Amino acid sequence: MSVSRTVELEGHIIDSGSMARCFGAVMDLGGEFDVEAFEVGRHKHEETYCRMEVTADTEADLRAIIHELNQNGATVADPRDARLEPAPADQVVPIDFYSTTNHPTEVRINGEWVSVDDAEMDCALVVTEEEPPRVTTRVLNAIEEGDQVVTGETGIRVNPPERPRGKGSAFGFMQGGVSSERPSASLIEEIADEMRAVDERDGTVLVVCGPAIIHAGGREALASLVREGYIDALSAGNGFAVHDLERDLYGTSLGVDTDTLEHPRTGHKHHIYTISEIGRAGGIEAAIDQGIVDSGVMYECVAHDVPYVLAGSIRDDGPLPDTITDAVEAQDAIREQAHEADLVLMLSTLLHSVAVGNCLPSTTKTVCVDINPATVTQLLDRGSAQAIGMVTDIGTFLPMLADELLEE
Repeated sequence: MSVSRTVELEGHIIDSGSMARCFGAVMDLGGEFDVEAFEVGRHKHEETYCRMEVTADTEADLRAIIHELNQNGATVADPRDARLEPAPADQVVPIDFYSTTNHPTEVRINGEWVSVDDAEMDCALVVTEEEPPRVTTRVLNAIEEGDQVVTGETGIRVNPPERPRGKGSAFGFMQGGVSSERPSASLIEEIADEMRAVDERDGTVLVVCGPAIIHAGGREALASLVREGYIDALSAGNGFAVHDLERDLYGTSLGVDTDTLEHPRTGHKHHIYTISEIGRAGGIEAAIDQGIVDSGVMYECVAHDVPYVLAGSIRDDGPLPDTITDAVEAQDAIREQAHEADLVLMLSTLLHSVAVGNCLPSTTKTVCVDINPATVTQLLDRGSAQAIGMVTDIGTFLPMLADELLEE
């Protein structure tokens, strides 16, 4: 005996592809659909409406289909509020908890649609008991016993970003792909324009940095962007900071002179000597205050009060005293940065960029730059609706970006 549910789609669902994705999801998961109403928007500002009945063999199959449709913007045609269940224990959610996307989301509480604070993927939704109620995303390890957790799909409305109605820009809608034929200079000009716009409205540009920036010669350009106020927050691993400081103390990065490309004797030990010197001073800021370090990206961050998060990993030497070695604590610090960002530059670091990207809503503009096209594609495919991907050497990209932003 089959079971069915009626769902609705509304908005620019044809050109954004959401309607096609919903049809495909039903069939891929073994269900059937019957379109009961279909009203096409005939002008670019008019919205399209679709109502369809979805049928599956079992309740479990139907629930899986409805969940997939919800992720793509469909709403169950049911005026009921969302279902809430208390968390049975700390770090434990109800079995049928709703797992979030990174798209803007609303939850129906007491007959009213309430926007979810800080959209983030792979979280639970918790409803507060205050008046009016708030709905927040919560990672599973932050769930506390008794939290009111949203379960099922009823009373949840996801709003995937839609294709812009006006003139396009480099931050293409659901771009995903990367073209090697695009002129780098014009793309960099558009990135610079967006950074200026963020700066003018007192927004936040977050840069996610890999150590290749130092190895490839992009250090001074990035430091100048921090110094001139175009970078508002920095997220990196232990390695980036170590090699930035090594360049100041020894003129090398990973033991190689970045100017001459020569390998000084004992150069391979410079990074561990750097960690020792910074540790002896009491940390990066203390080393700067004592005059031990007087240049570089970390120096400019401290000198200009640009907050930074250095997240550790099991691979780290040392690590530096400033590096957060507790993984959950580092995630929380990254999450706080990501939620404040208006524009994110992901520069030559796949794993750290994935960590930051997991915390970003789909509406945050993102720039991904790496010499490896697979890295750029993987980062763009993680859910940003407005993204630029560039396959190029970071040592070329950053000086060009700095020249564009800092030109007189």
